[in-house]
Amino acid sequence: MAPHNFLEDGIRLFNNKRWDKALAEFLKIDNTGFDPEDNTDLAYYLGLCYTKLEHFDEALLYLEQVVTGSDDPLRVYQCRLTLAYIYVITGRSKLAEFELGRLAKSGYESIQIYTTMAYAAWCQKQYQKAVDFYEKALDMDENNTTALNGLGYILADSDIDVKRGLKLCRKAVDRKPQSAAYLDSLGWAYFKNGDINEARSWLRRAFDLSPQRKEIKKHMKIVVGGDTL
Repeated sequence: MAPHNFLEDGIRLFNNKRWDKALAEFLKIDNTGFDPEDNTDLAYYLGLCYTKLEHFDEALLYLEQVVTGSDDPLRVYQCRLTLAYIYVITGRSKLAEFELGRLAKSGYESIQIYTTMAYAAWCQKQYQKAVDFYEKALDMDENNTTALNGLGYILADSDIDVKRGLKLCRKAVDRKPQSAAYLDSLGWAYFKNGDINEARSWLRRAFDLSPQRKEIKKHMKIVVGGDTL
């Protein structure tokens, strides 16, 4: 089968969210005769597939190829944002901040950039900086649940403004009541406000939905007690 057929098949599988099958198709490709644009296309999809499958070291290799070799500004934007996401969740928050800073200086502005920058700042315990980024995200969309939950959690957890933190966390849960992460934030916000009964109730719901999540287990042990897990 011709290389471009494998590329087309892989893209079709990727668009159908069959990441593992798409990756297998892309890896079959012999790109010897590819021009630079085709190679960049292949690197783009390989990077995204590896990201979806949480093979982050491999993803970084291909995403960086796109960032340095693509002439498509939107594709470069997406790959820089994906690089930042990978850096954050793999504990390399300063590298994430660098990538996001590059995007901001290039004139890009989006809720996703600000929420990712906020999370990177939070990972570095730069709480006020994280608050400022989440506020910018909410200025763009006051109902964005990622920003509502993130800002609410930080305000409550860091004791910056526990009452407002609770209000924001409750608003996030109202919009996405089946999110274990949001339920956990709300339970913790109630705990920080001194309402232990409500805290236990919401944390229990979060735990029932996602019993293996470390942060939820940590909060449950503090509020409910380790013997109940």
